[in-house]
Amino acid sequence: MNEIINRRQNKVYEIVSIVKITSLLFCGIIVFNLFFCNKKIYRTASDEFFNVFPIGMSICILVLIYAIWIIFSIKKINLRNIKIIQIIEDFIFILLFTILVILSEGHLSQYKLLFLFIIITSTIQSKMKHGIIVAAISSMIVLTIDLVYGRKLDVNYYFENDLILCGIFTLTAWLLGYYVKIENEYIDKLSNLANIDGLTEVYNHRFFQDALKSVIEKAKESKFSVSLILLDIDYFKHYNDLNGHQKGDDVLRQIGYILNNNVRKGDIVARYGGEEFVIILSNTDEKTSITVAERIRAEVERWEFEGEKNQPNGKITISVGVSTFPSKAKNEVELINSADDALYRAKFFNKNRVETYHSVLEELKKDIEEEHIDLITSIKTLISIINNKDRYTYGHIERVVMFAKLLANKLELTSKEKKTLKYAAYLHDIGKINIAKEILNKKMSLTNEEWEILKQHPANGVDLIRSVESLKEVAPIILYHHERYDGKGYPAQLKKDEIPYLSRILTVVDSFDAMTSNRPYGLRKNYEDALLELRKCAGTQFDPEIAEKFIEVVNENKDKFDSLVSFNEK
Repeated sequence: MNEIINRRQNKVYEIVSIVKITSLLFCGIIVFNLFFCNKKIYRTASDEFFNVFPIGMSICILVLIYAIWIIFSIKKINLRNIKIIQIIEDFIFILLFTILVILSEGHLSQYKLLFLFIIITSTIQSKMKHGIIVAAISSMIVLTIDLVYGRKLDVNYYFENDLILCGIFTLTAWLLGYYVKIENEYIDKLSNLANIDGLTEVYNHRFFQDALKSVIEKAKESKFSVSLILLDIDYFKHYNDLNGHQKGDDVLRQIGYILNNNVRKGDIVARYGGEEFVIILSNTDEKTSITVAERIRAEVERWEFEGEKNQPNGKITISVGVSTFPSKAKNEVELINSADDALYRAKFFNKNRVETYHSVLEELKKDIEEEHIDLITSIKTLISIINNKDRYTYGHIERVVMFAKLLANKLELTSKEKKTLKYAAYLHDIGKINIAKEILNKKMSLTNEEWEILKQHPANGVDLIRSVESLKEVAPIILYHHERYDGKGYPAQLKKDEIPYLSRILTVVDSFDAMTSNRPYGLRKNYEDALLELRKCAGTQFDPEIAEKFIEVVNENKDKFDSLVSFNEK
């Protein structure tokens, strides 16, 4: 829709420019007629004709400058500069027409109609108010000329006749301005239909994507921050199941109303999908965006929704994720993904809370040698590439990190072991950078050849971090996280205690998330089925002691895991 509107504006702009050039050409013809065809009027004392060359050249140069400006300025000048240029243009044209009218015998001039050119073009460009002002100025000039030239007349017929002309000036500006107003209102209505979500009356997902890209581009040029707030209604499926989808739609409408009334003018509120909403805060740092997010969260919690008493926590609440460009993300894709990660953590940690994005790589920078700091940036780039190739991997990594933390606490690992496991969980799939997108996203069983390629990703991942001394203890965990307890895994067919302990932990949480997430080649399991699968495979695929401890972790956090499995479906 925006492209259509922009094309229309450019066409109107071209038409107006052509009209102005045409009026300049008419001025050239008038000058030619005055100085070449009416010799008696402009004869000098020495009987030499007035030198028309400078005037003719001036008009030609003016036409040329105007034409060049049109060609190079259509897409390069911002709105404020365009308005200034239009005012300057109007002044120049009015001045030029006034001079020509005066030179062509003033009140007797037949060229007073030239003012209609600038009245029409200024009204089309700058709407009714500006057009009427130009019409009023033009009328004053015409009538003033009549008064000056006809001051010795008993009855100034020229003034009386030009009153009608001035009425035509004003009527033209008013009628044309009214038409432009109606057309703009119609375009705005069409634009709203294309950009506004019909249910919640906030912007839709398509508009959000275009707007975020535009805001990020401006932020890069002007060096300011952009924050993104992504929020999700807690237990919304539960509410719909109890109250029906019509009541659920009422909740969505009210959430949209709350969001629109708790942001600044210029902030963009959009429906991201389902029960998710997103807010773009331009020129806003992380601290301010957290304040806004917390205010919105609290307002939703205070709001009285019909049927909310039957919700698990007795209220309709929201979980909120916040991320900021450029401190936490380098482009719009990373900004959305990082806000999504923050939202995921808010959903996991009891819901009804605000979480900001935090990357494990930022922690890793504190522990890594100075000479390898650049590698962290490279690793982040590689992970971003993997995310673009395989969206599952992105969310999978963040979830595995969280599951690993919970299991590490349950197993009472040391601080050093917890940190090593966390880094391994974050980097365990980095070797997928070398795997083709077609293999990662294949919706059917892999061929033997494709399977052998996929099995290389642990070794590939180790190769990427091998040179970093600080990650030497992480490397074997990554290399062996697909080994099986019974020795039938890969790449080395290790079994039982031959497999590093932290690798066995990573295998359990990695497999659990794989089972409870939608994959290209199969649907997810619910957490109960996944736990049954863990027990079934304990002693064969998984270390039985670790598997049992993780089952305890899941059962102790049943509501969290059950909600997250549902959250993963989206």
